[in-house]
Amino acid sequence: MGLTDEIFPKKNMEVNLNGFKLKSPILAASGTFGYADEYENYVNVSNIGAIVTKAISLKPRFGNEGCRLFETTGGLINRIGLENIGIDEFIEKKLPVLKEKNIAFIMNTAGSTFEEYTETARIAQNAGIKAIELNVSCPNVKEGCLEFGTNPDTLSYLTEAVRKVYKGFLIVKLTPNTNDIKALALAAEKSGADCISAINTLRGLGIKLEYLNNEFKKTMVQGGLSGKCIKPAALFMVKSITEAVKIPVIGIGGISTFEDVLEFFAAGAQAVQIGTENFTNPDITEKITLDLQNFLKKTGIETMDELKRKLK
Repeated sequence: MGLTDEIFPKKNMEVNLNGFKLKSPILAASGTFGYADEYENYVNVSNIGAIVTKAISLKPRFGNEGCRLFETTGGLINRIGLENIGIDEFIEKKLPVLKEKNIAFIMNTAGSTFEEYTETARIAQNAGIKAIELNVSCPNVKEGCLEFGTNPDTLSYLTEAVRKVYKGFLIVKLTPNTNDIKALALAAEKSGADCISAINTLRGLGIKLEYLNNEFKKTMVQGGLSGKCIKPAALFMVKSITEAVKIPVIGIGGISTFEDVLEFFAAGAQAVQIGTENFTNPDITEKITLDLQNFLKKTGIETMDELKRKLK
């Protein structure tokens, strides 16, 4: 059981993302919430819009060796390397749980080749998965993902290929590690994406030094930086994307409070994903949802559209 009962009239919180309806604009970001019901001791998932699963690849991935996480000021550097169980085991073991418990979800998917992405999407289509998020922007794997997400032509080719085999709601998750995120957003939109999520992690390096026996001991972790420290960059890029495209944008990056959510709405986001803060406060998605509901009641604002109009 989660922590609370269902707490809101759906009409107040519902968002429509280009035809894909969610009961709330608050989502849990990929890689921070497991595959299905791992957080149910902390959160009643019926109170949040959806969970975005860990990245699912065509075959299981074992991820990177060595130190995978590094805490830094205001954030976290990860180099997990997209460890996951693969699409077949996901459909066999996790999808039934999601369906049985009626958990709204979006399947994040990653690959090392165009063929891996398209085959995973085809399998998702055949399994009746209603929404997928293309991870083309992970900076902590040796091949795939980031290399597909930094070149507009390559991203366009990949998005078109996935669109041909997948008919559900298609989200493209963009990297901030680029000189022109608008060009990437436009490429995704023109190639058939229904929605954009942004941003994924920034490239970062964590260094820990210890001086022992007249020598330095050095630990270095290079990977994706997330957490509160990246919020200003995320807000800037979300605003840039919303100025360039007509499809909806899901904002991601450093969200830890209800006020942060309002800032992303003010920047043009239609929904948000909460990531790193789940590790520190595992009930944060539900808490922020409750805070948003209470704000609507206090102000008399009837719908999310009305709230966003006022913020703009």
